Amino acid sequence: MRTGGLSTARLGRMHEVMAGYVGRGEVPGIVTLVSRRGETHVDAIGTMAVGGSEPMRRDTIFRITSMTKPITAVATMILVEECKLRLDEPVDRLLPELANRKVLKRLDGPLEDTVRANRPITVRDLLTFRMGFGLIMGPPEAYPILKAADEQRLMIGPPKPPTPHAPDEWIRRFATLPLLHQPGQKWMYNTGSDVLSVLIARAASQPLETFFRERIFEPLGMTDTAFNVPAAKLDRLATSYQINPDTGALELYDDVQDSQWSRPPAFPTGRDGLVSTIDDYVAFAQMLLHNGRHGRERILSRPSIEAMTTDQLTPEQKKGSDSVPVLLGTKGWGFGVSIVTTRDDVAAVPGRYGWDGGLGTSWYSDPKEDMTAILMTQRLAGPRSTDINLDFWTSVYQTIDD
Repeated sequence: MRTGGLSTARLGRMHEVMAGYVGRGEVPGIVTLVSRRGETHVDAIGTMAVGGSEPMRRDTIFRITSMTKPITAVATMILVEECKLRLDEPVDRLLPELANRKVLKRLDGPLEDTVRANRPITVRDLLTFRMGFGLIMGPPEAYPILKAADEQRLMIGPPKPPTPHAPDEWIRRFATLPLLHQPGQKWMYNTGSDVLSVLIARAASQPLETFFRERIFEPLGMTDTAFNVPAAKLDRLATSYQINPDTGALELYDDVQDSQWSRPPAFPTGRDGLVSTIDDYVAFAQMLLHNGRHGRERILSRPSIEAMTTDQLTPEQKKGSDSVPVLLGTKGWGFGVSIVTTRDDVAAVPGRYGWDGGLGTSWYSDPKEDMTAILMTQRLAGPRSTDINLDFWTSVYQTIDD
């Protein structure tokens, strides 16, 4: 008996749309999940590698990259609830390296052409990506700050290659650079989660990976979520690809046996470092959707979840971002998650929150519909990679049958 108000025929339509991407060779395999009102459907299509014989499975492990960020935000809010961190407290107490910041006068200017920061960076600034530093889409030679970050091997951009520095050394090197904007002035993607990774470990007095495991993964039963894949599980890790911009063919991005994720990283980053499975991640997503509770486990309070999933940005902070243009038009940003603010599409439902991973994963939850959906594949995001996400989310919402 159907309890979730989902159409069997329309779930079949969704399968056909997703299978089309596999059939056309745009991805080797996909796993999708739709869960509404306690009714869950999982669909595994294709294979784990191009030309491979191993089928994609429900327990396949994926590099979830930026879907790590919401988990990092939850870890931060656990420490806020324990009064080990405060949202509007300067981070200087635990990150003295970031005290007395300087700010570039202009983005492409020399590193010494700076002014003093108007105020310290706060925990809220890190959660909302308003710390004044983040991803710039441009060549390093056009921006001395990017060249300096590359020389320091801070890896401000994609997760591959990883930084070779341990967290304390990473923050020491990062602190030698000026900010790009005044704290609180503008939304800039990525780096806030790197800094939170160091802050969480210091506030908790334990490594980030230990805190994640003990306070989030074990209570939620997320047994396959970690910063690396152990040798015994490598046969379940999907191969990662990128699209050749000239031919459109899939090319290897990250293999399995020599994968970047086959060994513990020097810096376990809460920006984009985790691997997970679709069942692990839905446990995390359902905890958020159920206001911080998962079964008998209470991870966060309802008010903390509400703060996380409320747009925290002003129109001025969203406007003219130098970072990736993901907040334009219909989206805002809370703590580690994006929130739909304006309805202009079948799937653009105000209040829907979640985030995507740059290697081919996507998750959003919709409190109004009591629904969570997840897409997992392994293809590096690029100009030709948005269609699969758009079609997935349209397909999810067209399955509703009430």
